[in-house]
Amino acid sequence: MKWTKRQAPRRFGLGIAVAAGLWTMLACSVPMPQAVPSEELILTPVAERNWPDLRDDMDADSFGAAAALSLDYLRRFDPGQRFAVGGYRRTAAELVAGTERLAEILSAEDDVVDRNRALQREFVLLRSIGRDGRGEVLLTGYYEPLLDAQREPDEIYRYPVYKIPDDLIMFDLSQFSEDLPDGQLVGRLSGHELIPYPNREAIDWDAEIADSAAVIAYVDDQIEVFFLHIQGSGTLQFADGTMVRAGYAGKNGHPYRSIGRLLLDDGLMTIDEMSMQAIKAYLESHPEEVRRVLTHNPSYVFFRELATEGGPLGCYELPLIAGRSIATDRRLFPVPIAGWLAGSLPDREGEPQELRRWVVNHDTGGAIRGPGRVDLFFGRGDEAGELAGQTKHLGELYFLLPKR
Repeated sequence: MKWTKRQAPRRFGLGIAVAAGLWTMLACSVPMPQAVPSEELILTPVAERNWPDLRDDMDADSFGAAAALSLDYLRRFDPGQRFAVGGYRRTAAELVAGTERLAEILSAEDDVVDRNRALQREFVLLRSIGRDGRGEVLLTGYYEPLLDAQREPDEIYRYPVYKIPDDLIMFDLSQFSEDLPDGQLVGRLSGHELIPYPNREAIDWDAEIADSAAVIAYVDDQIEVFFLHIQGSGTLQFADGTMVRAGYAGKNGHPYRSIGRLLLDDGLMTIDEMSMQAIKAYLESHPEEVRRVLTHNPSYVFFRELATEGGPLGCYELPLIAGRSIATDRRLFPVPIAGWLAGSLPDREGEPQELRRWVVNHDTGGAIRGPGRVDLFFGRGDEAGELAGQTKHLGELYFLLPKR
């Protein structure tokens, strides 16, 4: 049945990126990927006369907290360890000193002109070439769901949030031969044969891992569990008031496929109607479609229990900070350093408002690919999810590196 315009919820003007589910936290368990070769410069230096006014629309304390987390990470490395950021190389010691100095300048200089002058003395400003080679970056959002849950199942709370199954095997082909490619594969044993792990349909509809996977909790909405997988982390709230964070632990090894793209290709909604909220509304009003649509994505995520203090962990095992933490392509930007975003974000009524903000590269994602994609973390709960789901705007992304 085609979803008519009368049935459609309020349009958010969103495209497929958010609705498909940004796999931002789902790449967090893999080893640090190789950066692109230095000759593939995907950041271009900005002449001092062309620097934008590096304003900030959030409080200084939240950036200081985000920068402190990056410093905790960078200080774990040998000071001489080199990192390639979009083709530009800096040592861990240089990045530590630069992050410390940036935080000091942003805290001390309220005037934008004076701030720019101070930064220009000590830093180079690098602009992402974007998705078009001229700096156009697609900005989307992600968040941490808050779900009602129970420890034991009943007729209503019957959808499990699984831990990693006991029979799941993860292995890297390159460990067996130098001729084999890098990359983690997932499977399980069948006799003496290693076979692919069950896909989403086998897990959720055929209960294939019910005897091999422990359950953190049970949720009352299968669609919400699916989007918990997409976001990669969520908080489970129990009737007695206790909460547990379900953090990403692994996946079944099947490729991610976009259910948003499926709905577009089937003509069930348009690109203007597309959002995470729109997909949820469609599935809730068409229960007969739930199995077909959800199993279009065979990838399945498993979780671990984490404390609920602070934000969910990004790919560097650092807590994400709402409004400050961003996800980028870790192959290109493999270190948590400070950047600056310009563009727009939706307000509570869904209207675009100007964005000018210092951010920190704390995360990555399977759908965040190339220099023209960035995902902003909005925080926990329904309001954060509403704003994240409405975010699909064009903007600009810059990084600061200390001068040598």
